[in-house]
Amino acid sequence: MIEPLLFLIIFIALLLFTSGIFLKKLRKVLLGLLMSCFLLLGYTFIEPYWLIVNTIPFVSSDIPPSFDGTTIVFVSDIHHGPFFGRWRVANLVERINRLQPDIVVFGGDYVHRHAKYIVPCFKELRHVTAPLGVFGVLGNHDHWEDAELTRQQMSRAGITILDNLATWIVQGQERIKIGGVGDLWEDLQDVRPTLEDTDDSDFVILVSHNPDYAEFIPTRNIDLMLCGHTHGGQVTFFGKWAPFVPSQYGQKYRYGLIETPKTRVIVTKGVGTVTPPVRFFARPEIVEVKLKHE
Repeated sequence: MIEPLLFLIIFIALLLFTSGIFLKKLRKVLLGLLMSCFLLLGYTFIEPYWLIVNTIPFVSSDIPPSFDGTTIVFVSDIHHGPFFGRWRVANLVERINRLQPDIVVFGGDYVHRHAKYIVPCFKELRHVTAPLGVFGVLGNHDHWEDAELTRQQMSRAGITILDNLATWIVQGQERIKIGGVGDLWEDLQDVRPTLEDTDDSDFVILVSHNPDYAEFIPTRNIDLMLCGHTHGGQVTFFGKWAPFVPSQYGQKYRYGLIETPKTRVIVTKGVGTVTPPVRFFARPEIVEVKLKHE
């Protein structure tokens, strides 16, 4: 979408400076179009800084009464790197803590382009606080840069790693289970630790960086999936459609709360960007999930 816009700007500029061919009115129209293109192009570089909080109520009869009102903050695709500085990671942490979450979940892709960004990223993320725990999985970019260093720094930052692992979160006499799977592109996926020792009445959360894994879930016992990866398309046609979504299922898992035959999936637009560092009607977000016992 960005490249056609640049070609249009160049084309209009050439027309504007071609003398003796076009009437003044036509030149005014073309000048207006040129200015509009510049404004749209400039906006795409501004939107990545326009972080919002997206609150999603999640109602289920499997949610124990003691977890009614529990807040889960879900953040994915930070992509700390040349286009998302450390000061922005620090600001993100401040925004997360201001929400006073009970649980924080990170969906992977913490850095972009180089492993040198891993340590400083987690030096900021270690300041995230949540009384019931901070959890996370790795994304494809974390494997591309340095998966082992990422795991090491996650642990040092107090983030419980969920790649092919799971744990119970206990509150009073009741509990819910949270687990994860390895990245669909770069790792193995083993959902058994998440499902073992659970039954139909348990509330179970699965974290997968890539939402396409929802197509491979073997059971209906997972109540909620939390996913990132797609950036909401990053550059969209006014939020309705994206020319590129890194998914095998087109627009299906681009963004939002998706109902599937076996579970419900929340796909976040993420926080950072990949190259080019632009967004268009895909504003970066912190997802705040409010659990509600039905």
